[in-house]
Amino acid sequence: MTLNHSNKLVFPFKKCVFLNALFVVSLSLCSPKYAQAQEKELSWDELANQYECPEWFRDAKFGIWFHWGPQSVPEQGGGWYARHMYMKDVGRQKFGKMANPYHIQTYGHPSEFGFKDVINTWKAENFDAEALINFSKENGAKYIVALANHHDHFDLFDSSYHPWNSVNVGPKKDIIGTFESATRKAGLKFGVTSHDDRFLNWWLPAFGADKMGEYAGVPYDGRLTKADGKGKWWEGLDPADLYGPIPENRTPEVLENIKKNWQKRHIELVTKYKPDLLYNDGFNFSYGEYGKEVTRKLYNNSLKENGSIEAVMLLKRQEKGTVNEVESGGSNTLREYPWQSEITFTDWFYKTDRHLTHNATTILEMLIDAVSKNGNLLLSMELKPDGTIPGEIKKTVITVGDWLKINGEAIYGTRPWKVYGDGKSVRGESGTTHNSEIRNAGNDIDEKTKKNEHFNQRTTASPALASDEVRFTTKGDDFYIIVMNPSEGEFTIPSFGTERSANPGKLKSLVQLYNNQKIAFKQSNEILSITMPAVNGKSDPVVLKATFKNIQF
Repeated sequence: MTLNHSNKLVFPFKKCVFLNALFVVSLSLCSPKYAQAQEKELSWDELANQYECPEWFRDAKFGIWFHWGPQSVPEQGGGWYARHMYMKDVGRQKFGKMANPYHIQTYGHPSEFGFKDVINTWKAENFDAEALINFSKENGAKYIVALANHHDHFDLFDSSYHPWNSVNVGPKKDIIGTFESATRKAGLKFGVTSHDDRFLNWWLPAFGADKMGEYAGVPYDGRLTKADGKGKWWEGLDPADLYGPIPENRTPEVLENIKKNWQKRHIELVTKYKPDLLYNDGFNFSYGEYGKEVTRKLYNNSLKENGSIEAVMLLKRQEKGTVNEVESGGSNTLREYPWQSEITFTDWFYKTDRHLTHNATTILEMLIDAVSKNGNLLLSMELKPDGTIPGEIKKTVITVGDWLKINGEAIYGTRPWKVYGDGKSVRGESGTTHNSEIRNAGNDIDEKTKKNEHFNQRTTASPALASDEVRFTTKGDDFYIIVMNPSEGEFTIPSFGTERSANPGKLKSLVQLYNNQKIAFKQSNEILSITMPAVNGKSDPVVLKATFKNIQF
């Protein structure tokens, strides 16, 4: 039994059985009966029962995410600026503590200049999607993901069902459409993310007022009406369409209509832009059955287009018919089914008042670890409000890209081994690698961290990995041992002793991938001992390509 190019652990079978099955399937696909069946859209259960994570996603391994929108405009105040600018006390959400004082100092009081007005200042004047996509592709990304909306309830696409969108307000551009076109032109897969289903509660502070001081009792702009916009830049727009209806007007019928509107917007999103990937930022489908219906449409569209479901739906909770997403963290184990890790540099929206969470080393560590455990890594490359890449982020991504140009064969198109790696942390000898600095987590933080996977990422604040820390990947008969924090001298891999169950077999040769230098080793019944040559200072992970005699899958 082994992990191969299918979606899960499978038992080996004879090639002739596979060829016969393939022949039968081919005849079925060509038959009029099959063609007629595809004219009828399948139910969610029918789709979920046949779903397997597509091979393109499993092969891609590394994606770039443009988590970008009007909340990029303020230079300080965290990634939930739109919420926290209305709050004097952010409670546990300390990442937003600067939002209110920064907003008042920069823009004025939120009764007079609210988030709707911040949206209007966002012009994305230097947004060049082709340049951004080409940069991402040059530096190793195999798929591109763009933010379609955030908790701020602002659509970054040409929405027929929501007037607060980037074509009507702010940039006056179809951000998603432009990204999608440039991504297709570059020959990459394209995905979108939606974070909108929590907006009603998320926006509640916009309906408040100061409790003391000059503006005590003056309502914030969440309570403005469409009539209040007469003669102003937002004339004709209703603030209630952005912030939601005032809390006392939220009847069951009103709330049901909001859910129906969400579904219309997102069916339009997956139909008009035909994404290969959709991520709902939640543990379950957005608005329950409404979100499931959007996913059903996504999958049926893909089935009609490709003859198979080539789309990916990502959720933070493992759900049949979807792929699991881990926020700012990774899996603790080698998983049976494909999954994805997501990480970002600062607060998801670029801010200058926070240090970068990641450098090239931590990104590579997260990527390699994910791939060794049957996962992908999606890196949020935050943009400035004008649409350009901040210099320090650009430099870091180039370094990651340089590593992938040399070592990419150990990442792209690979599959995990029977065990994901070895080393002190794998054997539980060096404690946890969990980073205690939690960014952009709401009251669901306990749920997110209960398995110590969400928010367990390695960051620049994490202690260095031990020099014996290794991860494994495979591609056909090729086997890769990736030394995570190499240093000169000997280290051992106990799991590769010839009598160990995880051992691939008798090791014949071992070379450094980047220069083809032979590496000295000794293999006994109990361990594999490797002698690493000298490295110049702090080294990024080093890939060793191993050749085993009669590799034992």
